[in-house]
Amino acid sequence: MGKRIVRVGLALLLPLFLALGLAFNLQVPNAIAFTEEQKLISEVWRIVDRAYVDDTFNHQNWWLVRQRALKQAPTTREETYATIQKMLATLEDPYTRLLKPDQYRSLQTNTSGELTGIGLQIAQDSESGDLRVIAPIEGSPADKAGLRPRDRILQINGFPAQKLTLDEAAERMRGPIGSAVTLTIARDGEETREVSLVRDRITLNPVYAELDTQESGLKVGYIRLNQFNANATAEIAHTINRFEKEGANAYILDLRNNPGGLLQAGIDIARLWLDEGTVVYTVNREGIQDSFLANGQALTHDPLVVLVNQGTASASEILSGALQDNGRAILVGERTFGKGLIQSLFNLSDGSGLAVTIARYETPNHHDINRQGITPDKVVAFDPVAASQSGGARDTQYQAALELLGQQVMVADAN
Repeated sequence: MGKRIVRVGLALLLPLFLALGLAFNLQVPNAIAFTEEQKLISEVWRIVDRAYVDDTFNHQNWWLVRQRALKQAPTTREETYATIQKMLATLEDPYTRLLKPDQYRSLQTNTSGELTGIGLQIAQDSESGDLRVIAPIEGSPADKAGLRPRDRILQINGFPAQKLTLDEAAERMRGPIGSAVTLTIARDGEETREVSLVRDRITLNPVYAELDTQESGLKVGYIRLNQFNANATAEIAHTINRFEKEGANAYILDLRNNPGGLLQAGIDIARLWLDEGTVVYTVNREGIQDSFLANGQALTHDPLVVLVNQGTASASEILSGALQDNGRAILVGERTFGKGLIQSLFNLSDGSGLAVTIARYETPNHHDINRQGITPDKVVAFDPVAASQSGGARDTQYQAALELLGQQVMVADAN
């Protein structure tokens, strides 16, 4: 997600309003005398008005939504936050949301490479309100407890998750290292169960890599990318260069359970594999806003298979779609999560933040991913295996990828 700073003021408009008031003996509108709380409401409303992806604002009069919010006249900052959250809720978009100062700082820390908590990436279904697991972070308390993509979180410490916003749910799961949180989990085909997790410090190592030499002579550079954070592109580039020097002649890029992260990281990593072609289109409320192209700097042209599953989301889907549509990689695994919306972060004047859905993205072949996901070229069911077994003999998706790569290298050698 891009980061923009929006500073809005009424300084240029005040002389005009005052002049009109004097010339026509009209009363100056009360809006000029906004309280600090009303100014923050108006600031949020204006950002959404200018940037939100849907110019119908969920088929409602957005100006009237503002007027109703201002009439509530909150007197404390917490009341103001509650009013803003109600205003944003009318959009029925869980990704457009207010981030209180502590939540905003936590999000910024997350994308920088470290955090504390239980290590669970979550999303909220805009239709049902269900809180779902995108993916646990490898090695985190959630991962060790066996939580999986698509698990539904029914309760957090006994409180119904459907009554919480996405960030309120995340806040309830955060806490001091060593403290516990209990989640009530529902999984298709299984009985509802309670899982007790102890919070811990989580190090986000974005890349795990290993050169897998097969008896056939195939040298596969296995790269597992866990998150698109600020370090991911450099780590992937370093790994590819190292494998090239070590004689790798094929690659497996593992994006399973990768919930995404920074949009730009997804684009930049795609460019490491592509010489040319479109990486992704972004589409705002006025149509195609921008396209991002490969820049002729692919680090390798060796055969590539990408592993995906239901926990592959957001920036992972951008990368997967770019490599699939450009014919650069074969996708193996399951249909991906289906988060095709792009948010920008806006700094607010009181230190809080505002995440706004500003666009959706389409793959190079104009496939809209949101709620649909990406279908792999070869569907192989995901058999949850421990992280230590990923890429091993028991990993059926990995073994399918090895078979495909062996065929590709054999054909290339014959040619």
